[in-house]
Amino acid sequence: MAQAPEGAPRTTALSLNIKDLAILHAAYMPYIRNGGIFIPTNKPYGLGDEIFMLIALPGDPTKFPVAGKVVWITPPGSQGNKAIGVGVQFKDDESGQLAKAKMESLLTGYAKASQPTHTM
Repeated sequence: MAQAPEGAPRTTALSLNIKDLAILHAAYMPYIRNGGIFIPTNKPYGLGDEIFMLIALPGDPTKFPVAGKVVWITPPGSQGNKAIGVGVQFKDDESGQLAKAKMESLLTGYAKASQPTHTM
């Protein structure tokens, strides 16, 4: 298998099981164009790395595929004791639009929207 050139973005796959609305609210990134999700992880990623995700949302055990790229990194020791991880912007395609629509639909009227999130 050929390796990516040094410094080139890499592609990985992750499976996410978002169990409740509080977790979804903390992870969803509505201010990112096309929407995005924060993934708590200690694994090192670089900006631009591509991530293929299988996401299960609250109340629906079916996982749907979404592709995206890393646009946010919260490193260890960040101010405010934020969770270590990466923010992944959804691709501007059918899967990204579906992910954004499903997440925003679930969060519409979420009563605890004033709670802090993993990013901002």
